[in-house]
Amino acid sequence: MARDDSSDGHFSEKLQVPEALTFDDVLLRPKESRVEPDEADVSTRVSKNVELNAPVLSAAMDTVTESDLAIALAREGGLGVLHQNMDAEEMAAEIERVKRADELVIRREDVVTARPEQTISDVDAMMAHEGVSGAPVVDDDDEVLGIISNTDIRPYLGVNEDDLVEEAMTDEVITAGPDVEAREALDLMYDHKVERIPIVEDGKLDGLVTMQSILERREHDDAARDENGELVVGVAVGPFDVERAETADEAGADVVFIDCAHAHNLNVIDSAREIRETIDADVVVGNVGTKEAAEEVVDFADGIKVGIGPGSICTTRVVTGAGMPQITAVAEVADVAAEYDVPVIADGGIRYSGDAAKAIAAGADAVMLGSYFAGTDEAPGRVITVDGKKYKQYRGMGSVGAMQSGGGERYLKEEQEDEEFVPEGVEAATPYKGSVASELHQLVGGIQSGMGYVGAETIPAYKERAEFVRVSQAGQTEGHPHDVMITDEAPNYSPQN
Repeated sequence: MARDDSSDGHFSEKLQVPEALTFDDVLLRPKESRVEPDEADVSTRVSKNVELNAPVLSAAMDTVTESDLAIALAREGGLGVLHQNMDAEEMAAEIERVKRADELVIRREDVVTARPEQTISDVDAMMAHEGVSGAPVVDDDDEVLGIISNTDIRPYLGVNEDDLVEEAMTDEVITAGPDVEAREALDLMYDHKVERIPIVEDGKLDGLVTMQSILERREHDDAARDENGELVVGVAVGPFDVERAETADEAGADVVFIDCAHAHNLNVIDSAREIRETIDADVVVGNVGTKEAAEEVVDFADGIKVGIGPGSICTTRVVTGAGMPQITAVAEVADVAAEYDVPVIADGGIRYSGDAAKAIAAGADAVMLGSYFAGTDEAPGRVITVDGKKYKQYRGMGSVGAMQSGGGERYLKEEQEDEEFVPEGVEAATPYKGSVASELHQLVGGIQSGMGYVGAETIPAYKERAEFVRVSQAGQTEGHPHDVMITDEAPNYSPQN
């Protein structure tokens, strides 16, 4: 058989490869600055139409993000992305729970009400059971007749508990319309010395505003909210699950993330494009790691998520031999996305706040983290104790356990028997950390300090102004604490990372 000489030298040419870098390979070059870190503005966009006050997202992993963490993160200005290892009905309920968490107006169906013919003892028991200190009193037509509160009830307890609500209630009721603003409602409460105001439309009860709900919102001035004042939330869906994406959209998700380990798959891209054309929510496509992949999706995606195998529990690179070091991946994708004004999210590989600062300097608009948040109180993973230290369960969505729970579609794999899975992730544990708010304070503070070193007041200016220097192995060692024994751990550094 004649030898085919057409490929002579082709294979050896493959080894003339470009260099690809990750976080430890580079440092930000300090520059002249008048920017104080506390003054640095870290607001950003995570997609074309969704803005955040902190450039941080939590990973769509079943040991990281459910509604508790999504609520906590949004209150601090970030975005929680709900994982897809739950059925569509549960997903919709989780989305709605986030949306209702900081509502100014309690919806009618959630308002505890009393009837004028109820006895004082009945209403007292009802309010104690529901955990409220007062309730509007309504008739059969849902018209507001008065307000009954613990203050009204107290004189009757133990004396006239069988008296009716209509005898004890306050019948001079201050009401407001459904478009009331927080400041207006608060002024009404102070002026009339009340703690709750029924919302009335067409003469009927439509909701309730309480002093507590207003004060809780004021505690979170930097919260990431939609145009209706509700907390923002993202949700992950499989690349081919158009119906689930529609359900998420209808439930109120602000951003739908096409959750795929390798989004530079033409079938995935076709389906992602269909989803983008079907729903109103913004659609972020990921994950990708090259400029060629970005070029395939940038014309329709509202955001692009970057990361092929950088995560701490991801084994994609060693199992498949494929991947891209994260700093280079982010920069390549950002080169393409910037021309279309499409935000870029760096997903994975971030161990320290400095890594997040580097990712943004390389072109990302925000960063997504998994292990960083998996150890927090709000993450759903179970707590375990090893040698007296607390840890929380953390597993990759490409692990056998996660794929058994429904995460296989992310890796374009059908559900199979245990022994037939080819996992691309591991199940592990991460140190218990405390609250999301505390962790985010350290993370965002580190990013702001990086902006101060570069001399940039905003994320766009930082991306434009930041420069890198290459770091040797000796330089990496020099950058960590060395030649000492750490006696007191810092809240933002651990040598085990």
